[in-house]
Amino acid sequence: MTTTFEQPEFSIAGRRALVTGASRGIGRDLALSLALAGAQVLAGVRRAEDADELAAEARSRQASVTPFVLDVTDVAGTRAAIDADAAANGPLAILVNNAGLGFNHDAVDVSEADWDAMMDVNLKGLFFVTQAVVRHMLAAEYGRVVNLSSQGGLVGIRRHAVYSASKGGVNLLTKVLALEWADRGVTVNAVAPTYIRTPGTAERLDDPEIAADILARIPAARFGTTADVAGAVLYLASPAAGLVTGAVLPVDGGWTSQ
Repeated sequence: MTTTFEQPEFSIAGRRALVTGASRGIGRDLALSLALAGAQVLAGVRRAEDADELAAEARSRQASVTPFVLDVTDVAGTRAAIDADAAANGPLAILVNNAGLGFNHDAVDVSEADWDAMMDVNLKGLFFVTQAVVRHMLAAEYGRVVNLSSQGGLVGIRRHAVYSASKGGVNLLTKVLALEWADRGVTVNAVAPTYIRTPGTAERLDDPEIAADILARIPAARFGTTADVAGAVLYLASPAAGLVTGAVLPVDGGWTSQ
């Protein structure tokens, strides 16, 4: 029996992608990384001007990022925006669900408003954005969905009760959606990062006491970077990951392996 060698295809050049929560932090850098890899990226933001600087940087690097106004907590508005885009431009090939909230409370201090705010973005919003996008992916029989989860969805972390509940929900939702769409050309996976250094986390991670406590839990002995997250997302968004679905990939320096 002879075998035929097949080189994995990592290119996403020309693929249309949507990154939610792309105005800053991890989402911003994921949108830029996808664009630099050749994708035509829609940067999901609440206001178009929130993506102006990102779009300008992409243009300076001969890459394509277009602001896409999207409030993931507005289910009807989300569906209308995605349907209009699909009608004008065809289905998206890649969806990166990055939009999320992450504030900490002792469990006894969590209010109903705290719970609802985080769940509306991290879980409900993620689901209905995915539903709206995947309707069109299924018609095209191709799609890559990558959900941004967290190590907090895999292990318990003090003062993260609501956040961990939402990310644990993302992990199981990822598996269920993967099962439903596996035979229709659409993969669904999640990336679960550790603490990632961004402008929004720098102040906390630069605190020597906090940093020492966190680094003691990371076998790799360093914080993550947005490039670490982007590497995982780019792989899962590529044709090479066609047989990978329902996976939750930790990008955590070994935190969850202990």
